[in-house]
Order: sequence, then C-alpha cells, then structure tokens
Amino acid sequence: PVVARIIRNRDVVEQEEVRKFLYGTMEDCYSPWKLYGMNLGINKIVEEMNQNNRIRVIGDYDVDGICASYILTTGLQILGAKVDTAIPHRMKDGYGLNEHLITEAYEAGVGCIITCDNGIAAGEQVLQAKKLGMRVIITDHHEVPFEETKEGRVEHLPQADAIIDPKQEQCTYPFKGICGAVVAYKFIQALCEKVKYADTKILLNELLPFAALATVCDVMELKDENRIIVKEGLKQIQHTTNHGLRALVEVNELELSGLSAYHLGFVIGPCLNATGRLDTALRALELLQSKNKAQAMVAATELKELNDSRKNMTLQGVEEAQRQI
Repeated sequence: PVVARIIRNRDVVEQEEVRKFLYGTMEDCYSPWKLYGMNLGINKIVEEMNQNNRIRVIGDYDVDGICASYILTTGLQILGAKVDTAIPHRMKDGYGLNEHLITEAYEAGVGCIITCDNGIAAGEQVLQAKKLGMRVIITDHHEVPFEETKEGRVEHLPQADAIIDPKQEQCTYPFKGICGAVVAYKFIQALCEKVKYADTKILLNELLPFAALATVCDVMELKDENRIIVKEGLKQIQHTTNHGLRALVEVNELELSGLSAYHLGFVIGPCLNATGRLDTALRALELLQSKNKAQAMVAATELKELNDSRKNMTLQGVEEAQRQI
C-alpha cells in the first residue's frame, strides 16, 4: 500500500509507467538523439576531433557542473579528442561563461568550446568567442532567457554552433527534468554511437555514477529516467574504477556496496561542493581525475577537511545570527 500510494502521489498512473518506475533499466531511458541540437552538436565535435583541434570543456563550480565537466572531458579523451577543462572560480569569475574565460581559451589556441551546466544565458560571451573564430557548443539544462511580447514568449538563444538544452522551445525530449551532467552523459552516449566506439557499454557504465551523483545533488525529481539513472548509477558505483570516487567513499567511512541516494546528496556531494565554495572546484575535478589510489586519498582527505571546515563555518554563522537576534 505504501509503494502504491507513493506511485499515485507522483502521478505515475499508466501500467507501463508503473513498470518503468519499479523495474526500469537503462534500456528504458530515452535516446540522446531526441534532444534537439544533438545531431548538429555531435557533427561539429566530430569535425573538431578529425582536425585535431583543441577543445575546451567549460563547466560550473557545483556538483552538477563538476560531474558534467568530468563526464564530457573523460568521454572526449577516451574517444580521442584533444581536450582540457576550465571551471569558473566562484568569486573571481562568477557563474558560467565570461569574457575572461573566452580570452584565456583563445590565447591557449582552443578551437572549440563546449559548455556543460551553463551557457544558455551567455549570449554576449558566445558572440565574443565567435568573433575570435572559435566554435561554441552549449550543453545545459537551465531555463532559456525570454521576453513576453504581444505575439507571445520570445526566446533569446545564444548564437552558438549548436545548443543542446531540453528546456528550449524546439526540444521535444520526453522528460525535461534532467540535470547538466545527464545532458553531458547523453552527449557522450551519442558520440560513442556516431564514431562506433567498441567499448561503449564499459565507458557509459563508468560514467553513470557521476550522472547519478549530479542528479541527486542538483535536487532533480527522482522520477522518469532520473529514477533509473540514480538506481543504476548506485549499482555501478560498486564496480567503479575511479580512484577519486572510491577514495571519497573511504575517507567518509562508507562502503561502496551500501551507498544510497542519501549518501550521494548529504555526504559525497557536499565534499565536492565545498571546494567551489571555499577554494576552487578544480580541486574536486582533479580528485575525480586522480591516476592512482595514493594521489586520490590525499585529495579526498583534503576535500573532506574542507567540507568539515564549511560545516563549522555554517554553525558559527547560525550562532552569530542567533546572538544578533
């Protein structure tokens, strides 16, 4: 009765929807090609890869942005791209693309920028990159800027080479509630199909825990394919070869086999988030990109200490607020 009530309260009513809710697998998730702009974006990135041009992933400093950056960078590297990553600094850069990041990319000889978890509102910055001769591919999940006119709502989309965002009006993707890391995951899935990568399943299984972690930490609704991604992602974490993720689980005294959505949202996620708040989110990305266990354990310990410090600062802030009141 409890399960039935939960299902009904979440407006899951059709028999097929109930089956998917209870027993859904990755096969029940939607094709990445259903995302408007995916075909164009994949064709552009394949051109860049064929020409051996430098590609830069520009993400965000929260868990979704860090995981999306890791998914895109790792996927592109494994598929043979010449790629690196930049994540804005919360205090120096602020959110998303900015002129400084565009100039840095140009000076580094980058031919193509691909954003994740940001970019949909960066009209001026995209224009700057285009003027400097760079291609821009946007992958995002945020609302598109718009204005209301007499004729109705008019979207203001950046003049990028390709835009992949389920929230744009032209996108008919069946479920719009996915996070930035899932959009990035779908991009790598589509790219694997396009280049006919032999070990697609292994790569996607390895990247899935990061899509699951971001889904929980970005507080996406756990229904439709999000529920499947988190459920299957938790299974894949048990077999992950990622040194950083394993180290983060270990320093928090958890077991890979006993992780739940709670641990993703309230233990592991905050350790990654703390770097973007108190230092630079690049430290979290470097942890996930660790080459061996020793390196990962050092980085994971530092991240946990940073998060503990963040918790203490929060408590001090609460005490000070109460004192003032």
